[in-house]
Amino acid sequence: MADRVETRSGTFVVSEAVRSILLGTSGLGIVAIAALLLSASRAPCAGASAQARRVGRIAAVAVAAHGIHFIEEWRAAFGVRFPELLRLTPWPGSFLVAFNVFWIVVWIAAIVLLRVPSRVVLFPIWFLAIASAVNGVAHPLLSLAVGGYFPGLWSSPVVGVVGIALLLALGALTRPSATTPPSR
Repeated sequence: MADRVETRSGTFVVSEAVRSILLGTSGLGIVAIAALLLSASRAPCAGASAQARRVGRIAAVAVAAHGIHFIEEWRAAFGVRFPELLRLTPWPGSFLVAFNVFWIVVWIAAIVLLRVPSRVVLFPIWFLAIASAVNGVAHPLLSLAVGGYFPGLWSSPVVGVVGIALLLALGALTRPSATTPPSR
């Protein structure tokens, strides 16, 4: 069943699949807002520094861990089980693949461009770090909620630990910008 959405210019229909995807991934919107705020409020340091290379190495490990995590989720039907847990319709397999491949490509591009001290380049790296740390907590909680294995559980601790390491490295690479009041 599709939902009808009223607008000033008329009515349009939102399919169940689109509704499920939007609601099911809405938590990542919060992660994106946090990444955007950190990117905007923290100035990047010199891009060719040893700290930038360290962030790049940790981010590369995080991307590899996410690749393994995605494979686990894919093989264990995360795109079916997670939406059903939320009482939503399963996601099309093509969405889950496209979504994960898109982010992996964005993260790799950001790692390559990390030499450029830019807030725009740092946004996907902050997103990777926060999403990784959240994954490390969310999948065990989902497993507790269902009383057993939930897709992504086995790889999530590695993803979470690498995410925390990346958060710490990004904190060292960036500094509060001049527009941000100094912390006490």
